[in-house]
Amino acid sequence: MTNANNIEHGDIGVRSTDLSDLVDANHILFNQAVVDAFGHVSMRDSIRRDRFWLSASKAPALVQRDDLISFDFNGNPESDGRPAYLERFIHAAIYRARPDVMAIVHSHSKTVIPFGISGVSLRPVCHMCGFIKMGTPVFEIREHAGTATDLLIRDLRLGTSFADCLGSHNLALMRGHGITVVGSDLRQAVFRAIYVEVNARLQIESLRLSSDVVYLTDEEADAADAAADKQINRAWDLWKQQSATRF
Repeated sequence: MTNANNIEHGDIGVRSTDLSDLVDANHILFNQAVVDAFGHVSMRDSIRRDRFWLSASKAPALVQRDDLISFDFNGNPESDGRPAYLERFIHAAIYRARPDVMAIVHSHSKTVIPFGISGVSLRPVCHMCGFIKMGTPVFEIREHAGTATDLLIRDLRLGTSFADCLGSHNLALMRGHGITVVGSDLRQAVFRAIYVEVNARLQIESLRLSSDVVYLTDEEADAADAAADKQINRAWDLWKQQSATRF
């Protein structure tokens, strides 16, 4: 069986510390109320770039090192018979389509979901959320699988359609379902998954006050995103310490 314990014996190229971060990412996302019993976070293998790491099908708060499984870009586990997340194809298809993506968070982030069903575009409203930029895409599964699905990405065909919708964006909404966020590394993806929920909450509150909300320009969003990227470790260290008191 290929699992996290094999790493220290050199069977797989990814660093052991990377997998520790992936466990921490699961716990942080739960502690920050981005995921609950559902949702998942993955990481591309930093050496074998045609593989990614994702937990077996467990609630994120319960994930430990031995739960991590290596998958190929068809969503197949590498010599492992444990139950896998049904929507692992989200991760497989995005990694296949986007060589720049090193980590992915899929969640049912509560404050974000209304932007996928209301016709109101999710747009950046504060300097911590420049990564949202303009024109967040919304994946409509009815266009690819009809009107009687459970809204889940259950196979590679749907995963590929979703990756096409994501395109070069940092995130994409999924109508009636949730959101998927990508990053150039694991900590950035976690940071974005947390702050997109913050932005959604602020945007909704702002729209209650006025329909004339002032959003970040593309240029402001780019500058703010670059500045925030330099501070991610500060946030990660805090979130890790906070989650460590619970797990």
